[in-house]
Amino acid sequence: MDVKTKRLFILSHCKRINKQLLSRLSTQDSSFHSFLMLNEDEWEMKFHIEKETIRLIKQEYRSYSFEELYTTYQKQNISFLPIFDEKYPSLLKEIPDPPPYLYYKGDIRLLDTLYLLSVVGTRHPTNYGQKALETVLKPLINMNWVIVSGLAKGIDTFAHEAAIAHGGKTVAVIAGGLNHLYPRENSPLANQLMEHHLILSEHSPSTPPQKWHFPKRNRIISGLSLGTLIVQAKKRSGSLITAYQALEQNREVFAIPGSIFDDFSAGTNELIRNGAKLVMDANDILEEFYLK
Repeated sequence: MDVKTKRLFILSHCKRINKQLLSRLSTQDSSFHSFLMLNEDEWEMKFHIEKETIRLIKQEYRSYSFEELYTTYQKQNISFLPIFDEKYPSLLKEIPDPPPYLYYKGDIRLLDTLYLLSVVGTRHPTNYGQKALETVLKPLINMNWVIVSGLAKGIDTFAHEAAIAHGGKTVAVIAGGLNHLYPRENSPLANQLMEHHLILSEHSPSTPPQKWHFPKRNRIISGLSLGTLIVQAKKRSGSLITAYQALEQNREVFAIPGSIFDDFSAGTNELIRNGAKLVMDANDILEEFYLK
């Protein structure tokens, strides 16, 4: 690991450095060398941060041992991927606010393919939602599309499980760090993904999931893929956040329609009314990418 990557690796553990500050540090010095050399007055002038906060950031940075952390993660098969690494997913680089780094466990080569489809939806799907998901995904999985989702209960879980059941591959993007998998009941599934598929996080492994992490990670779910499929979503749900983030990223948005009497289809039906592509089978997705 080169010096630049080591510095970013340590910075990723500093609680007082958010993604915005890290971006500004990178713009100031892409090697992340000068920030330790700047005195408090220079920091205050360049980054508008109070001197006490600056002191604490430097103190925290110096408190970490690269060798100790790196050795620990190696034993856990956890890898670190900076945005300037050639293995960093190219589609994700295109979004307005790509993560400056990713932690992952599993096969990072799954992100090499262009044909990734993100799938999100309600945590409480009906039998209709499960059957519709299976009907749409099975042909895509058989054509080696990689399924991306968020390891949440409900549709996310069924999407990951469908990929596994049909001999395909799947990627999970989680909200907290890799040592804090959520929800706990999906730990067996997560272990299977880490062994044979892939799990990603934009947080250091020891970071517990926070409420605000979930909508933030949705931009990664949509950003990794050519398009996002919404399966059963209420009018106010995290799935719709993912859909609108996909639109902002200039990605395709697909939605499976549902009954006008079903609250869990109100969001998906509204998406279709607002321009998302109605999906009744896999061909509705394939034809959008000239693969029918």
